[in-house]
Amino acid sequence: MKDQLNTAFGNLKDKLFGWFNAIIENLPNLILAILVFVAAFFLARYVSKLVEKLVVKRVEQKSISLVVSRIASVITVLVGLFIALGILNLSQALTSLLAGAGVIGLVVGLALQGTLSNTVSGIVLSFRDRIRIGNWVETNGYSGEVIDINLNTFILKEADNNIVIVPNKMILENPLKNYSLTTRMRVFLECGVGYESDLEQVEKLTKDTIAKTFDQVEKPEDVEFYYTEFGDSSINYLCRFWIDADSMLEKLRAKTTAIIEIKKAYDNAGINIPFPIRTLQFDNKLGIENSKTPQESFSEN
Repeated sequence: MKDQLNTAFGNLKDKLFGWFNAIIENLPNLILAILVFVAAFFLARYVSKLVEKLVVKRVEQKSISLVVSRIASVITVLVGLFIALGILNLSQALTSLLAGAGVIGLVVGLALQGTLSNTVSGIVLSFRDRIRIGNWVETNGYSGEVIDINLNTFILKEADNNIVIVPNKMILENPLKNYSLTTRMRVFLECGVGYESDLEQVEKLTKDTIAKTFDQVEKPEDVEFYYTEFGDSSINYLCRFWIDADSMLEKLRAKTTAIIEIKKAYDNAGINIPFPIRTLQFDNKLGIENSKTPQESFSEN
C-alpha cells in the first residue's frame, strides 16, 4: 500500500512538474494570448459604439442599432478568442469550438426558426429607404401609419386609432403599398344627377367648383369628368382630380370638402341629386273570382 501511494505521488509530481515546465516554456505565448484577448475585449466596446453611431444615421429604430452593435461586439470578441487560441497552438481546441458552435447554431436555428425569421426581416425592413416610420402604408389587408419597426413586429396605427401588429416576415412576403412615397394623390368622386338636368351645365359647374375649392387644381380643365351610366334614378358620373397629399387621411379630408362644396353649388343652381324612391300604390282593384271548392265541383259533375 505504501509503495502504491509513493508511486501515485511520484506520478502526480511528475505530471505537475510537466505542466509547470510547459507553462514556463509557453509563458510568452500565454501572456501574448491574454493581451490579445483583453485588447479584443476593449476593442469590442469601441467597435460597438462606432457601429451604433453609423447605424443610427441609417436606421431610426433604436432596437435595431443596439442589436447590430452587439453583433459587431460579439464578432470582435470571437475573433480575439480565435487569435489567442491560435497563439497557444490550440488548433484542435479551436476546431472543436467551431464544430460545437456550428451544432449549437443549427439546433437554435431550428428551434427558433419563426423568431429568427422575424428578426432578420425586421433588420432588412429597417434598412429599406422606402419604408420609414411615419409613412402611410397598406399591407396584409390593413392600412395605417407606421409607428414602429422592431426586431419582431411591424406596427401600424389605423385611421380609427387602432393598433395593428404584423409579424415582420409577413411584410416581406406580401405586397406593400406606400402612400407616402409620392406627394400627390388622386381623388375619385362619384355622384349622380336627375334626368331633367342640363348635363353640360353639371359638368361645367362641377369642374369650376373643384377648381375654386382646391389650390392644387389650377384650372377647371385639370379636372377629369366622365358620365358613366344611365342609372335607375339618375345619370351617374365619375370625377377625378389631383391634390398634394401623402396620407389617406388627407385624401379623405379633400374628398369630404369636395362633396360639401359640390352639394352647395348644386343647391344654388337647382340641380337635383336624386335618390331611389319606392312608391306603394293601393288603388288597384284586383279581380278575384270566387273559386269553388273541390266538393262543389264534384257534386256538379
